[in-house]
Amino acid sequence: MGIKPMANKTKLLVILTVAILLPNFCLGQTSGTAGPPQTIEELKLTGLKAVKFFPETIKKVGGEVIYWLKNIWNSYIYPFLHKIWQKIDSIFGKEIEQRKPVIKEEFKKETEEIKKDIPLVGRSLWEKIKGLLK
Repeated sequence: MGIKPMANKTKLLVILTVAILLPNFCLGQTSGTAGPPQTIEELKLTGLKAVKFFPETIKKVGGEVIYWLKNIWNSYIYPFLHKIWQKIDSIFGKEIEQRKPVIKEEFKKETEEIKKDIPLVGRSLWEKIKGLLK
């Protein structure tokens, strides 16, 4: 049959009232150990506790995060990327194999051109630096 609109409004009103009042009750409580350290010794003890606590916590959390990320990678991301790569390879693999010799020749030509151009770029850069220093 369904819930009546008035019942929904009543439930919402109760939830909002609890959500507003509950934190205030918690904030009103005080603890005997709360507050800043009163002496230098208490400060030292608090500092030592913090120094011991944080590295251990970081190691635990870090290990869990790394395990979680590896699990996600191995379960979801790698298989997805592997399937995509297989599709790309099936589509373009033959074309790439046919063009490999041409690509290798072009690569050799480009490397030779770059080897010829590098000394010129180095000289002009050095000349620009000299010009700035004068």
